[in-house]
Amino acid sequence: MGYDRVRRRDPAVADALDGERARQNDTLAMIASENHVSQTVMEAQSSELTNNYAEGYPGGRYYGGCEYADDVEQLAIDRAKELWGADHVNVQPHSGSQANMGVYLAMLEPGDKILSLDLTHGGHLSHGHPANFAGQVYDVSQYHVDPDTGYIDYEAMREKAEEIKPDIIVSGFSAYPRDVDWERFQAAADAVGAYHVADIAHTTGLVAAGVHSSPVGIADFVTGSTHKTIRSGRGGIIMCDEEHADDVDSAVFPGAQGGPLLHNIAGKAVGFGEALEPGFQDYAEQVVANAAALGERLAEHGLELVSGGTDTHLVLVDLRPSHPDTTGKEVEEALEDAGIVLNANTVPGESRSAFNPSGIRAGTPALTTRGFDEAACREVADLIVEVVDDPDDGAVRHRVRDRVDELTDRYPLYDESEP
Repeated sequence: MGYDRVRRRDPAVADALDGERARQNDTLAMIASENHVSQTVMEAQSSELTNNYAEGYPGGRYYGGCEYADDVEQLAIDRAKELWGADHVNVQPHSGSQANMGVYLAMLEPGDKILSLDLTHGGHLSHGHPANFAGQVYDVSQYHVDPDTGYIDYEAMREKAEEIKPDIIVSGFSAYPRDVDWERFQAAADAVGAYHVADIAHTTGLVAAGVHSSPVGIADFVTGSTHKTIRSGRGGIIMCDEEHADDVDSAVFPGAQGGPLLHNIAGKAVGFGEALEPGFQDYAEQVVANAAALGERLAEHGLELVSGGTDTHLVLVDLRPSHPDTTGKEVEEALEDAGIVLNANTVPGESRSAFNPSGIRAGTPALTTRGFDEAACREVADLIVEVVDDPDDGAVRHRVRDRVDELTDRYPLYDESEP
């Protein structure tokens, strides 16, 4: 993992890379969409495939010299099919957002209707926010979580679908801590003649391991990211039935992208292979157990969890009941100074700006990769609360930083002796 060549040629970049390595090793990564890939995945992503231009798909490229690119992409496809039980898989999207774009381009015309979860209730930009391409090209309406329970209001979602008759209903979320009833979304879509797109960007690994319900075989399309709970090469993925395979593939290339990032697809192939190993299920189960322990301890300290807890890898905290004068952004910045990196997040019924919201979101995938168990996550919860209670106190942040240093020493990120 050294950067000797970079340092000789470009010391400024080498300094930044060294700094990032130290930052990741010396802080606790709790942004729910982040994880730490293996050194094997990183090696694959830095391979000679970065030099290859492979427009098209395995067996049908526009350029020559793609025999090994075909091998790698086909391995990624085959392993993804085995992991998620999908009929057809496209591994070329550069991100989860571009995976969603691929489905929209395949199945919609500009101005068609999308029904998705409101961003402040846990949805995602690519599900139709006005600042995103989806909101600019399509006519987007939103459903919501129940403000009293924090759970998706399935009946209200179906009523909204019957009212507006969308062309696509999007399920799957970026800040929703509960399991999802994919069948109820599919039933709502069927009732109005809509397609159902399940975005499992956050839970790809949990779904693959069987610790979170799967929409594959239920939803018409399943999209996701490949670098969050699944811990593979950075990018996106689309899964669907063979009926829609050609439309999806054409929408990704040439519709939305040019040449695929083959080095990233190599990282996907390696990460998918790792997820097929028996130990991955243990990892995914520990991610969920750690999130539950983290949330329970935060609640014991008086913080309010949206929906009262979690079934997944993340907890969402509404600071308003316990700390009405403290914003999520203040907490995020104070915690980062103390060595704990999570993000401010909107909450249902948000009363502040999305840039300075009322909540914080914390995830356990990266901590679990480092070896954290429930007891260690309860320790982290204690540290978070210390800072939340007094984010402006430099002495508190310094004390918490010392304890973070102890935790990162106890759970080192990478074993430099690993072959």
